[in-house]
Amino acid sequence: MARKRTANAAFAEQIHAITGHLFSDVALAQTALTHSSALRVSENNERLEFLGDRVLGLIVSEMLFVMFPDAPEGDLAVRLGALVSADTCADIALGMELDRHMHTDSALRSAGGRRARNVLADAMEALIAAVYLEGGLEAARAFVLRYWQPRAESAARPPRDSKTELQEWVVRFNGERPLYAVVGREGPDHEPIFTVALSVPGFAEVQAAGRSKQAAERAAATMFLVREGVWTEAGSES
Repeated sequence: MARKRTANAAFAEQIHAITGHLFSDVALAQTALTHSSALRVSENNERLEFLGDRVLGLIVSEMLFVMFPDAPEGDLAVRLGALVSADTCADIALGMELDRHMHTDSALRSAGGRRARNVLADAMEALIAAVYLEGGLEAARAFVLRYWQPRAESAARPPRDSKTELQEWVVRFNGERPLYAVVGREGPDHEPIFTVALSVPGFAEVQAAGRSKQAAERAAATMFLVREGVWTEAGSES
């Protein structure tokens, strides 16, 4: 038993260093970092991820509202979408080495790629929910602002929305409109991955995947813009 208490205390200290919140209920933090693929576990982070997504959205929305008092609603919405995206959550999780503390199936852990990043993003949101449930909104806000505010401050202007940019470019180029179609869906109902095909008359088709239809469409639009040299990279005009 002493070994278990020591392991739990070490884990609590490590998560405290990451989040700024010292968990009294260590099991709650452990559940936040337990994926449904993990073997021999009775609880996983799916419900916490659901709550954390909403808590993150609220805190980041408030942060942007205060940081950019003159920005129109459209700019705020674009900034919000970029900051709470799965890619941003996964990047932040990797930066804090959250993957070292996660409990998942070993095959999923070693596979890498988009699925592994989605699992990381979900764990990030679940950990936010755990901090919120035990420490309240102020503890969750301190945790989120610690990592998300520097990213918001580093963007002098809101990222360009790839679907809007593509539609405007295609209309200017040939008067047509891009068409999106879902061509694949895989994964469990609580964690689907959609594949979308993007068609633009006169150009080769592009396919991309995402955690939602909208995310997949944005990814396909970005891929098209970069391929055709309209953007040099995601969100950057050439």
